[in-house]
Amino acid sequence: MEVRGDVAVAVRCAALAVVGATLLSAPASAQARRFEGPYTDGSTPPPRWLKGNTHAHTMESDGDSPPEVVARWYKEHGYDFLVLSDHNVFTDPAALAHLVDSTFLLIPGEEVTSSFESRPVHVNGLNVPHLVEARTAESMVATIQANVDAVREVEAVPHVNHPNFGWSFGVEELRQVRGDRLLEIHNGHPLVHNEGGGGTPGMEEAWDALLTSGKRIYGIAVDDAHHFQGEFSRDRANPGRGWVGVRSDALEAGSIVDALDAGRFYASTGVELDAVVVAPTRIEVHIRPRESFRYTTTFIGDSGRVLAVTGENPAVYEPAGPLTYVRAKVVDSMGYAAWVQPVFVEETSGR
Repeated sequence: MEVRGDVAVAVRCAALAVVGATLLSAPASAQARRFEGPYTDGSTPPPRWLKGNTHAHTMESDGDSPPEVVARWYKEHGYDFLVLSDHNVFTDPAALAHLVDSTFLLIPGEEVTSSFESRPVHVNGLNVPHLVEARTAESMVATIQANVDAVREVEAVPHVNHPNFGWSFGVEELRQVRGDRLLEIHNGHPLVHNEGGGGTPGMEEAWDALLTSGKRIYGIAVDDAHHFQGEFSRDRANPGRGWVGVRSDALEAGSIVDALDAGRFYASTGVELDAVVVAPTRIEVHIRPRESFRYTTTFIGDSGRVLAVTGENPAVYEPAGPLTYVRAKVVDSMGYAAWVQPVFVEETSGR
């Protein structure tokens, strides 16, 4: 791909959390490009993906099982970490210390649960030290902001939950909120309307609208699990439907939530990634293949515009034309997906 000598493209890659990621050497014409992000140059062993869920409920609020049963489900199903996020309840993971070991971590959390004019406002707090009191304010935007701020004030990490639940708020409100870097783009609960409807955009469309407006926000996938007993069906809020793969140096709460806050992760409903490579002239997504599965990767830019589609693995895109961001979505032949976080592109005059 030819790069104009008078244009330098600064790509901020904090959102691409990569195991085995490598910054490839740039050709002379591309040396003006600079990268900011957590990429290994191959001189040190890369961190691995840590699989986790940041949204799950127990009998301490409206789940159907005690905390130990919930935590054990995730441990036994190969998760590296779990955040218990009961509604306005601090479910202390210290009581479950016997489940924590070198392969599994419980991170303290809470779903800070408020409302404005009967419309729900739910903000998860990740790695909260104690109960965070829910807040209300004079408008929807102010109420969302107040609860994001409440989480930040205790040095925890917020993520905004299921805006389409109760058709509560949308892009216009979220554009005005500050300090929120994580947004649920996939929630496994059957009543949250991930796909939108009736003129209200789905969460992926809303994400693109926010990114196009200049807001730097990362997309998270969660279970929002409530039902661990009885039937597992699409009409129940069962576990295992949405998770994140986090690029972290350690199985440690601070390291994991800092990585999430910086966008060093991918979101998934089942597809696993091996690596994402960002080079001066291309982006590569390396998919961890499953036998007999096929994969389609779509590279997406401003306003949700499809930039390229490929069935190859690795999936490769060479950016062309004016862009402010590029993200990728991988869908397998069973319909499961993985979302790669956006690479932000800034065009500046070269020297």
